Amino acid sequence: MNLCLKNGRILDPANGIDATGDVLIADGRISGVYIKEDFPMKESDAEIIDVTGCFVMPGLIDLHVHLREPGFEHKETIATGTLAAAKGGITTVCPMPNTKPATDNPCRVKYVVDQAHAVSPVHVLPVGAVTVGQAGREVTDIPGMAAVGACAVSEDGKSVMDSGVYRKAMKLAAEADIPVMAHCEDINLVEGGVMNQGAKSAELGVAGISNAVEDIIVARDILLAKETGAKLHLCHCSTKDSVRMVKEAKEEGVRVTAEVCPHHFILTDESLSLQGSEYKMNPPLRTAEDVEALKCGLRDGVMDCISTDHAPHAAEEKAKPITQAPFGIVGLETSVPLTYTYLVETGYLTPLQMAEKMSCNPAKVLGIDRGTLGVGKMADITVIDPREEFVIDPETFASKGRNTPFGGWRVRGKVKYTIVDGEIVYRDK
Repeated sequence: MNLCLKNGRILDPANGIDATGDVLIADGRISGVYIKEDFPMKESDAEIIDVTGCFVMPGLIDLHVHLREPGFEHKETIATGTLAAAKGGITTVCPMPNTKPATDNPCRVKYVVDQAHAVSPVHVLPVGAVTVGQAGREVTDIPGMAAVGACAVSEDGKSVMDSGVYRKAMKLAAEADIPVMAHCEDINLVEGGVMNQGAKSAELGVAGISNAVEDIIVARDILLAKETGAKLHLCHCSTKDSVRMVKEAKEEGVRVTAEVCPHHFILTDESLSLQGSEYKMNPPLRTAEDVEALKCGLRDGVMDCISTDHAPHAAEEKAKPITQAPFGIVGLETSVPLTYTYLVETGYLTPLQMAEKMSCNPAKVLGIDRGTLGVGKMADITVIDPREEFVIDPETFASKGRNTPFGGWRVRGKVKYTIVDGEIVYRDK
């Protein structure tokens, strides 16, 4: 399929482009970007799509999702999760390894790759586990997993508490030239916590999770990355001190990047109630001061990426009280409008920075040749109408998960087209 996206606002951070123009796609690749002159339509058989007023961005890349397959298919599958990604404008997803069994060896990485090849409309780059069975004791075959398609390693859902084991894994990841994606949580400090430790947890009479639970592991992991030379990517940062430590580490030359999720830059712990399990996530929602630090960190370039930590659960699981329900919310189909509404429209990010945080920078973290609209590159493209206002309706999600606190919220920024390797895989009706 040959396509021409005509009269869109082209946002390509990798090439410094923020201008109105046309993008031509031929044979799965970007064959022309026309800024100052019109695309010569008479010389082409391309389908013309008028995207006047819309953002035309490199395809969005989500570094942090849970597709739940194998083992938890009642929550999500590779097929349903990747359909949700396409609907959300995301052209590449990185599923975490805390499946059952864990994605902890080359055969299991290949299983995800093969399943995705069969059913997924978007690119799927699996993340391998750091330790066997995610038990924290024995390092996995990191070179072997990288060789068959693992884009990174992570123990997501927990931290590797044995620093010696983690250091060994970091060295192997550095040799394989893939990042270590860190879930920063000192399990010895959690003590049954279900939300942020503060005035609200005291009011509700439930155990809280302090900022130190995250901050201590952030500090440790930065120091280990400094020693080993590993590429460290900090997942779902939630505290003001995480932002500060990332800034200081970068200034010192440590190879560290960091992501923030929409729920952490929008919501605070004041939203929670004893029955409000749709607001229960890990790390937990923090204070307004933490939220402001995260937004400023994104604005100032300290925090590199916006990811979703898409974590679907069955309705009956999230219907339980906050003390019993599992952590996590879905995010693949809400990240674009939430980011546009709460970061771009509020002035924290420009549209070009939005493309940087959601596409260009994630590609850099992974070291893949995506995240750009450069001529000759594979045509992964997301088209967003920033003018279109709508209400988030979980019942329309392609994901099996409906567990979101954002149902009923009025937002702007509608995904109109998702294009993967030159093919339209989602078209808004």
